[in-house]
Amino acid sequence: MLKRLLTGKTLLFLLLLAAMGITAGCGDTAGDSIKIGMVYELTGNTASYGTSAANGANLAFKEINANGGVLGKKLEIITADNKGEPSESANAMTKVITQDRVVAVTGFTVSSCGIAGSVVAEDNKIPFVAAATVNPKVTVDEATGKVKDYTFRACFIDSFQGTVGANFAWNSLKAKKAAIMVDNSSDYSKGLAKVFKSVYTERGGQIVSEEAYLQKDQDFKATLTTIKAQNPEIIYIPGYYEDVGKIVKQARELGITIPILGGDAWDSPRLAELGGAQALNNTYFTNFYSVEDKNPVSNSFVEAYQKEYGQVPDSMAAMGYDAARLLVDAIKRANSTDANKIREALAATKNFPSVSGEMNLNESHDAVRGVVIIEMKDGKQVYKETIKQS
Repeated sequence: MLKRLLTGKTLLFLLLLAAMGITAGCGDTAGDSIKIGMVYELTGNTASYGTSAANGANLAFKEINANGGVLGKKLEIITADNKGEPSESANAMTKVITQDRVVAVTGFTVSSCGIAGSVVAEDNKIPFVAAATVNPKVTVDEATGKVKDYTFRACFIDSFQGTVGANFAWNSLKAKKAAIMVDNSSDYSKGLAKVFKSVYTERGGQIVSEEAYLQKDQDFKATLTTIKAQNPEIIYIPGYYEDVGKIVKQARELGITIPILGGDAWDSPRLAELGGAQALNNTYFTNFYSVEDKNPVSNSFVEAYQKEYGQVPDSMAAMGYDAARLLVDAIKRANSTDANKIREALAATKNFPSVSGEMNLNESHDAVRGVVIIEMKDGKQVYKETIKQS
């Protein structure tokens, strides 16, 4: 009887220890490696973004390991696919944190996915650096308005990108009347549209038409005909490249020749394939990065990326590279894999050498960095200017 009781107590004790190990927010640092989780959109409609960002991150991790790793250990990268879906994002984050026992996570290029991933990171108290998710709700809890403790990002947010877009439309393109097409299924699109509208109307611009569509829609001609009838001088489309390419192509077929402007989600080699090189002339978008925006970090990155993958990096590759380096830089400065120490180091980030120049993290855990203006000319991206964030 006593033996059975002791056995039962021992089993209970072991179960409690196991539960504590799962929920304590500490990854597995045993052995000769440090486990880092990497969660990206590797399949689905936004796989072009996730694949490029993952390539950039893998290049950064490879360089770090080639230079001796961090804290005397090599990095072991645990990769998961969020499939471009919020529910899958939560599943992927849960797996790398609770099963693979990573000490921190980087990844995500889609805002709705990053929001879902951040919930899991916060619940498990694991540092998370998002690469290219611009919606404010990634780092700030929508219900409470409180900055999330363990979530950070390497990119700017909608409010800055949308402001730059509105100012560019008003000041540079001299457009006084605008139409907006928003993807009603996307937090990213709705957030950018809201900021653009607010800033553009404050400048004196008039919004003559606001129309909505949903991802995976194929025929936009009825909506574009409605917009054309209002005689706008510019159309703002903060959508993803899969939809934008089709929208621009159909707009030009309807005789709409005015400038069309968008955000960073336009950035994909597939945009020109979908829209057509000529149709995309007289279109512009705000972005994180351009290979033509020269600085020593960017030059080194471009050279290494071309050597590794045989192609010029896009902005998502640059953001994946920056996010991975930012996370490892924090681990180095923390001199620890303890979650709280990494979190504190991330929050204190100043003067980080990103591929687009010096970068800081502000009180909301968002990157303070420049916005690049890109013009499409004959199917190619042409760098126009960089707008610095104060």
